[in-house]
Amino acid sequence: MTTKEGLDISAKNGAAAPRQTRMEEMVHYQRDLSFPLVRNDHPQAISPAQIDFYNDNGYLLPFDIFDEREIADHRVQFDDLLARVQACGESSYSINGYHSKCAGIYDLCVEPRIVRIVKDILGDDLICWGTHYFCKMPGEGKQVAWHQDATYWPFDKSRTVTVWLAIDDADRANGAMKVIPGSHRLGPMTSKASEASDQNVLADVVPDAEAYGEPVYFELRGGQASVHTDMLLHGSEPNSSDRRRCGLTIRYCTPDVRSLEDYHHGAILVSGSDPENRWPHTARPEGDGF
Repeated sequence: MTTKEGLDISAKNGAAAPRQTRMEEMVHYQRDLSFPLVRNDHPQAISPAQIDFYNDNGYLLPFDIFDEREIADHRVQFDDLLARVQACGESSYSINGYHSKCAGIYDLCVEPRIVRIVKDILGDDLICWGTHYFCKMPGEGKQVAWHQDATYWPFDKSRTVTVWLAIDDADRANGAMKVIPGSHRLGPMTSKASEASDQNVLADVVPDAEAYGEPVYFELRGGQASVHTDMLLHGSEPNSSDRRRCGLTIRYCTPDVRSLEDYHHGAILVSGSDPENRWPHTARPEGDGF
């Protein structure tokens, strides 16, 4: 069994039977998983050279979003959420989709310093459809195996940009994200179901990923962010340090994207309009997630 983000929870439920990969589960859907080139002659937050780099490589970094004081406040918010979910018996990876019920996370989704970067890539009409904290505790053995996001998500086309906001400093020792530049232009790759020995946070893995190119590691300080396209091959290694590594993923897409399953609830109309009303629009919540 897999969750919305593709996390494998079968071990928790005691399931051992072979299962289909997420791509096999969605083979009956008609999906366009090609990468559309970004065309923007007048970007406001990034440069034409950065747009060319994004088209060629599938990512951009680093962006200085928050200063040390600001990210410290966001870290306190996450610490509180983490303590609460762990008190309920959940894991450090379970704070998923809380933007629809936690005002602080909602505010991060609509933060102008983030949104203006994404608008230069996707355009003025912008939907935020998902958030997820990926928090690796010190010394834990779990990895996020090589994968392409869009293969997990039941959307009719590849149009999502993910912002990865560093809540803690991220480096190779504590499990920074790594990517294969240019892999987003190769189309969907064959994946296989993870085994328990993989200690994979996700349910599937793209085998032999480094045959597609040399990995680049996203080493960021807290308050910085990266952006990447949903077809970029990426993952992260276990946290072998004595420091936590937490990042918030914020998922944005264009409103012409159609949800083929129940993925569209909790979406935020961040900018512009949704001409075909494909997405329900969530108002800013008043609570803190509980």
